[in-house]
Amino acid sequence: MISKSTIDKVYESARLEEVIGDFVQLKKSGSNFKGLSPFSDERTPSFMVSPVKQIWKDFSSGKGGNVVAFLMEHEHFTYPEAIKYLARKYNIEIEETERTDEQKQEANERESMYLVSEFAQAHFSEMLWESELGKAIGMTYFKERGFTDGTIKKFGLGYCLDQWDGFTNAALDKGYKLHYLEKTGLTIVKEDANNPNNPRKFDRFKGRVMFPIHSMSGRVLGFGGRILTNDKKAAKYLNSPESDIYHKSKVLYGIYYAKQAIAKEDNCYLVEGYTDVIQFYQRGIHNVVASSGTALTPEQIRLINRLTKNITVLFDGDAAGLRASLRGIDLILEQGMNVKVCTFPEGEDPDSFAKNNDLEELSQYLQDNSKDFIQFKASLLVKEAANDPIKRADTVRDIVHSISKIPDRIQKEIYIQECAQIMNISEAVLFNTLAQISKKDIADATKKVKQEQKAFDVVKNDPVPQKVDVQYELERKIIELLLLYGKNQEKFEDLILKENEEGDLVLEPESVEARVFEKIYLDLQDDEIELTNPNFKNIYYKLIEELNQAEDFTVNTFIAELDQEMVIEISSILMEEEKYTLHNWESKDIYPKDKNIGISQLVSETILTLRCYLIKKRMETLQNSTEENTTDNSETLEEIMNYLQLNKLLNKKLNRVLS
Repeated sequence: MISKSTIDKVYESARLEEVIGDFVQLKKSGSNFKGLSPFSDERTPSFMVSPVKQIWKDFSSGKGGNVVAFLMEHEHFTYPEAIKYLARKYNIEIEETERTDEQKQEANERESMYLVSEFAQAHFSEMLWESELGKAIGMTYFKERGFTDGTIKKFGLGYCLDQWDGFTNAALDKGYKLHYLEKTGLTIVKEDANNPNNPRKFDRFKGRVMFPIHSMSGRVLGFGGRILTNDKKAAKYLNSPESDIYHKSKVLYGIYYAKQAIAKEDNCYLVEGYTDVIQFYQRGIHNVVASSGTALTPEQIRLINRLTKNITVLFDGDAAGLRASLRGIDLILEQGMNVKVCTFPEGEDPDSFAKNNDLEELSQYLQDNSKDFIQFKASLLVKEAANDPIKRADTVRDIVHSISKIPDRIQKEIYIQECAQIMNISEAVLFNTLAQISKKDIADATKKVKQEQKAFDVVKNDPVPQKVDVQYELERKIIELLLLYGKNQEKFEDLILKENEEGDLVLEPESVEARVFEKIYLDLQDDEIELTNPNFKNIYYKLIEELNQAEDFTVNTFIAELDQEMVIEISSILMEEEKYTLHNWESKDIYPKDKNIGISQLVSETILTLRCYLIKKRMETLQNSTEENTTDNSETLEEIMNYLQLNKLLNKKLNRVLS
């Protein structure tokens, strides 16, 4: 168990915008930051971060919370793992108390798989540096690639001994369960018919040099292993199989080491292999990632899209499948990103070119040879078409098809103009072709939707407008006022119910000075009002207690003590009005009212409105009872009349006209 003092230090030191900035490219938006949601596919920012409140809200998915909630949601950390991650980031020493056996058993499947993967990385690294075979085989290979000791350690490279079950036995001896070794794919388990209680176990990566694959936060998700023998039956590269923690279509090799450089340089170099990434990094270019030998996927592109809008795809000089790789460019364009392409001289790839040139030469080459995707595609396809008019027409259509993938209309038009110049063809013809492609895409999409509707026999119903839950909204507003202004000292105008000389009930104003939380608590207590929503009620009493006891109340320290469900609820309340800043109203000459203006008025009006609502509900209940009860209702009717008079007075104070 992590000590409370460590947790307190973590919350005091961690800056939400810094932590989230490692995963999402954030841009200033007034006093807040905004960015693309890391939880959904979007092109318009709906993700807000408040440095003042130290909370975040994703309006596209509804998720939100504090810094720990983000790491738990985005990286699937447990609470202790999130605290440890932040402690490492901010150089805070972790004080831990011994966990009980019961607590150890509570570690979930995913956490156990991460622990096994971390052990495997440490074991393979140890074999590389300490064992004779590791030094003779694995280290020799890495040195031949030109990797320095520092680079090998930085990327956690290792070696799996050429033994059937060397790693598996080492893991089992350390207490790791075979179940998790099998689930992560590190061990292959085969049932033995002759001995069903003792299945056969094999190391998946035996005799291979190991490349750990990290998540954006640096967790080991899986491995890539390269064989060093000339065994034609064995695959040259072998990756971990898909698991609960490793999904190769959603991972980019090197993203953990590259994320800050990508955001800083506002560009990402995309290569194919592990060694390409490592060689570039060692040479001094850090904003580079690899698709790990798999075809580029939309999920991988969106991972980069959070950090930059610009991708430069690097191809081998003699890549046989160069034309097939162009599909990846279309995928990048579909995501609304800017694409450049750079090819290396024949016989060279990113790894060899970076190895044989210094940083200045490599940087200059990338700058001089990175072409806009349309120039690259046109030059490549024109060479293939040569003097064949039919092939040339197909080439033009192919380029226009790529342009059709771009979501931005202005960019589309500019690229059409550029294509017309390069291909020496009129813009009118290209625009006409673009319109035909777009029309066909729309028709195909419509047809698909209709087929799906038919398959599921969808019955269209007119949507029923959702009724506003007035009490829910008012209780929510009370929580918001306590969170934002609970400690504020304000002047309030209290309303005292008195009888005037004519015998009528009137509300007389009386000025009082109090803290916001005291005013709300006493008003609700006087009227014997209890919050009805269980979440709000729970938060309300915790808030009142904290505001009453803590001298320096902050939202950040308050929510540190709460469970995740409450944290999400609070972030949703506090960030609700922040979503309007996403629309940039000021640019449209619309200026929303500052909430800090008239806090006392806001508090008083909220309480008064809640009173009016509850009075109305009480009157309805009494009215229903008179209809059901046919005997003497005089007392009930008198009570209704008193409530009517009080309701009239309260609404008059609120400047509302009652029908």
